[in-house]
Amino acid sequence: MEWKIVHIDETDSTNRWLREHGGDEEQVVVADYQTAGRGCGTNRWESERGQNLLFSILLHPRDVTATRQFHISMAVSVAISESLEQLIGDVSIKWPNDIYWRNGKIGGILIEHTLQGSAIRDSIVGVGLNVNQERFVSDAPNPVSLWQITEQPTDRESLLSDILVRFRRLLCEDVRSRYLQRLYRRRGFHPYTDAGGVFMARIADVRDDGRLLLVDEGGLERSYAFKEVQFVI
Repeated sequence: MEWKIVHIDETDSTNRWLREHGGDEEQVVVADYQTAGRGCGTNRWESERGQNLLFSILLHPRDVTATRQFHISMAVSVAISESLEQLIGDVSIKWPNDIYWRNGKIGGILIEHTLQGSAIRDSIVGVGLNVNQERFVSDAPNPVSLWQITEQPTDRESLLSDILVRFRRLLCEDVRSRYLQRLYRRRGFHPYTDAGGVFMARIADVRDDGRLLLVDEGGLERSYAFKEVQFVI
């Protein structure tokens, strides 16, 4: 089934636009510009008008239970990373779902679920991808774009189409192993920081509920929910 795609010039947030205008039909809204695009928490997303991919997907994933909602996050992050891999290589997923090229952030994902009992009534998957932006002026620590990597423009519509086709397919597949294989810093010990300070650890696993399992240099297992631990980059 093809997605119904709506193109708009500007909105404060494509996620909010879908919450207000979306219905029973699954659809995608694509904006040239967001006045209040955001990542997780209070993070803002910098994007020059008409240069990047800013879109949100409305899903009604009746086959995905609330306890398996992280499957949607894995599916969309794998879809994006595999699509970008064809263009640039060295693409990874920084847990839980940031898209990285080497040590630079090329994309972010914000997912909002509405639950109904043990089921997901609907999900809105918001994506921001740095495509043709040549420079960044915000204080974001490590943004990078496709243009900065390839030094040539990328057709945004073709890239969007490829991502959506992959996402539709991966929603119906077991993507866990592909997600784990693509994790940023998936091998070796690297620095992290939590409420207790900086420590060295390696990624051991990501639980079905999305929790990150690290093992530190002393062999101690540490389990984290979103925002409880940060990568030191």
